Amino acid sequence: MIRLIYTAALALMLTGPIATPLAAAVDITPVTSPSGHEAWLVEEHSIPFVSIEVIFTGGASIDPEGQSGAVSLMTALLNEGAGDLNAQDYAAALEALAGSVSFTAGRDSVSMSIRALSENRDQVIDLAILALTDPHFESQSLERVRGQMVASLESDARDPNTIAQHNFAALGYAGHPYARPSDGTADSVAALSLDAILHAHQTAFTSDLAYVGAAGDITAAELGAITDRILDQLPQSTATLPEYQAFDAEPGITVIDFPGPQSVIQFGHAGMHYDDDDFMAAYLINTVFGGGGFSSRLMTQLREERGLTYGIYTSLASSRFGDSYVGRFSTANASAAEAIELVRAQYEWLANGGITQEDLDRAQTYLTGAYALRFDGNASIANIMASMQFQDYPLDYVNIRNDLVRAVTLEDIQRVAARLAQPEALHFVVVGQPEGLE
Repeated sequence: MIRLIYTAALALMLTGPIATPLAAAVDITPVTSPSGHEAWLVEEHSIPFVSIEVIFTGGASIDPEGQSGAVSLMTALLNEGAGDLNAQDYAAALEALAGSVSFTAGRDSVSMSIRALSENRDQVIDLAILALTDPHFESQSLERVRGQMVASLESDARDPNTIAQHNFAALGYAGHPYARPSDGTADSVAALSLDAILHAHQTAFTSDLAYVGAAGDITAAELGAITDRILDQLPQSTATLPEYQAFDAEPGITVIDFPGPQSVIQFGHAGMHYDDDDFMAAYLINTVFGGGGFSSRLMTQLREERGLTYGIYTSLASSRFGDSYVGRFSTANASAAEAIELVRAQYEWLANGGITQEDLDRAQTYLTGAYALRFDGNASIANIMASMQFQDYPLDYVNIRNDLVRAVTLEDIQRVAARLAQPEALHFVVVGQPEGLE
């Protein structure tokens, strides 16, 4: 993922002031613009600051075959000047307004983030729209930014963690866009033409696949007008979105030779989509099993009790067009085989009802208490507003989420764990020179 930020003069702009405490209900206003576009707003006028987030569905998943990295490279060029402004003039204009505009290219989406003081809001939005609709894709900038990306990708290609991640995805999503690196490869990016960049720009930013969230010193009527200013200038989508594909690598072990004293091991199997009725229970299960830091089951078994790794984690990698339940750790080459068998045994423990009421109580307390920390400023809240729409969550989700966490019972946990944990389906990608494995 590439994140580009036009920095502002005020440190305030980096995260923004908090719009509303989560201790009280978050008052979300659904907005329909005059042109019919939808947006969600958390209105707070106590501080003259506003954040706006726009998420466009597609991202790297709509890169054409043979043009992997096109959306990522295109997004990286959006700070190279726009309209009549070159890169330096554009950055200076934002700096003078104490404004911030950033673009993020991901696997499933491209996002535009706007941060502005109320008095300069319209001017900052004008600059954001300029970068969005009239960016410079000049050959000199293209070659310079391409060179930076190629150098970064060449470095990634020598990183065992990246090698494990890419091979795991290639095995589990064969024939699907998720099998390709989101940012492309050094070779694919080096081969991208200007036409490919222009095509990526036309297909990545479309009005009908956009989700708008805002927080701060702005009214519903103002947000509706701003939403139209942004989206009415964009085309309708033409790219074909990928079909959903579950992770389906065959069970087993793939060893990729890599010199060094340790092996990086990525493991997992099919996961669960975030719109599944059992997803909240699965989220709690993962917190106990491998997503809860030093208190998780895998960390205790592999690190604390046996000293096989410095750290191990798992996550529900639930994405728009595919899902996996994935984890990663590093261990000495001599202990790789032992560690893999221990991971398998822990999946058996999980599938056979190992989680106790005490484990569940601890996870529920942690997740409900930590949730408020996500709402630490206007920027975070605006992002949550757009992301909730992108993931098709209900308007009241943030206000009922902790109730949903508390409503999960141990019976739910044991039923869903038997469904989620599939020890016989695990695939391990081992990057290193492990002993006892072929």
